[in-house]
Amino acid sequence: MNSVLLASNRGPVSFTVSDDGELTMRRGGGGLVSGLSGVARDAGVLWVCAALSDGDRSAVRQAPGGRLDQAGYDTGALRMLDIAPATFHRAYNSIANSTLWFVNHLLYDIPNAPVFGTRFQRDWESYRDYNGAFALALAEEAGHGARVMVQDYHLTLTPAMLRAERPDLRIAHFSHTPWAPPEYFSLLPDEVAREVLEGILGADHAGFLTGRWAEAFMDCCAALLGAEVDGAARTVTHEGRVTRIGVHGLGVDGKALWARAGEPDVESHMAALREQVGDRKLIVRIDRTELSKNIVRGLLAYREFLDAHPEWHGRVVHLAFAYPSRHDLPEYREYTASVQRCAQEIEDAYATEDWDPLILNVNDDYPRSLAAYRMADVLLVNPIRDGMNLVAKEGPVLSPRCALVLSREAGAAAELGADALLVNPYDVSGTAGALHRALVMPEEERTRRRARLEAAATALPPQRWLAAQLDALG
Repeated sequence: MNSVLLASNRGPVSFTVSDDGELTMRRGGGGLVSGLSGVARDAGVLWVCAALSDGDRSAVRQAPGGRLDQAGYDTGALRMLDIAPATFHRAYNSIANSTLWFVNHLLYDIPNAPVFGTRFQRDWESYRDYNGAFALALAEEAGHGARVMVQDYHLTLTPAMLRAERPDLRIAHFSHTPWAPPEYFSLLPDEVAREVLEGILGADHAGFLTGRWAEAFMDCCAALLGAEVDGAARTVTHEGRVTRIGVHGLGVDGKALWARAGEPDVESHMAALREQVGDRKLIVRIDRTELSKNIVRGLLAYREFLDAHPEWHGRVVHLAFAYPSRHDLPEYREYTASVQRCAQEIEDAYATEDWDPLILNVNDDYPRSLAAYRMADVLLVNPIRDGMNLVAKEGPVLSPRCALVLSREAGAAAELGADALLVNPYDVSGTAGALHRALVMPEEERTRRRARLEAAATALPPQRWLAAQLDALG
């Protein structure tokens, strides 16, 4: 039986299956995996996750009880759950990504959405079933008095469900997203809003990336549940139970990041990129093509910058790596198309025979991303709203001269704002001006800011992040 368990939708590895049935394993994607996979393995944590693809399901079905580490895979302690595809689709796409994500990132087009009818009720039942599958698996795997860390908006109901199954466990829930204020969170049907809040309050400890998001959660508990909230002590008391609220900013492991960034595949990508762009200055962005990441406004800001500063024509290149995300959802397919259209318009307007002002790449390639970080003169991170955004922390660690243009709505702004160039993510002209200031920043100031950014980014690496939450569980 296991004494420390971690539960999340996405796991540390994923599998693809070839035409001849052979399985290939690769590193999982996303910020959570990037931050936690190494430390979870080192600490001997059992990771429980969902099978996301046909390759994942094939691997699970060949593993005893879904334990991939017991089937010969080098995954660390890992159990993957083969949840019925229809249930998973409704829970993941319709509820987690199309409802809870939209609420907490304030993304709804309010005159038209959301609409909560009978279809939503069916999808919500699947979300309950999905959370129940995790609660059951954790209850089966956990030793007496074990500590269980449940991750993110996919699993908001799991803490209360697990508490009902195993009251002996010490349970934490952590939200890697922002949290909406009560007036926006109450867009959810009343009973659903209560169920989400009470699900998280089934935990002994509820963690958030910034004080701002923790306060928003407590405000929701007070307004929608009538819970007793002590803001100074950061506790919520509801129906006789006390849940402690914690703030745990997640940073990067600088040594591990540099070790990976120095490998030959990264060096090869650096050589290829340098051949492509020459000695021009580089403005870099690395994101998923996610609505909250604000890629289109970032491209429009770059276009305004080129309009306003013709002296930079031929002297700067924007590397925009916008990796596919959630293409099962029509909003995301259209957004990806909008990114591609905007990029093409910039190319059409400014490209010359010997200068490509913009290089857009939509094929996910982690080594190439690390190469781009190392080469960046300016890193653009301009989300509409973000829980933390590890890109803003990884860039200054890897680039020796990176100036950071950062949205004030990113959670990372709480730690990095003093040494970044903060922007309103909706202000395209303001962002264009910040790009210019970043490019012309004096070297002494650039070096000074970058050193402080690196120190802040590495102050709370994943090892300390995990340890702090385990300590909070006693």
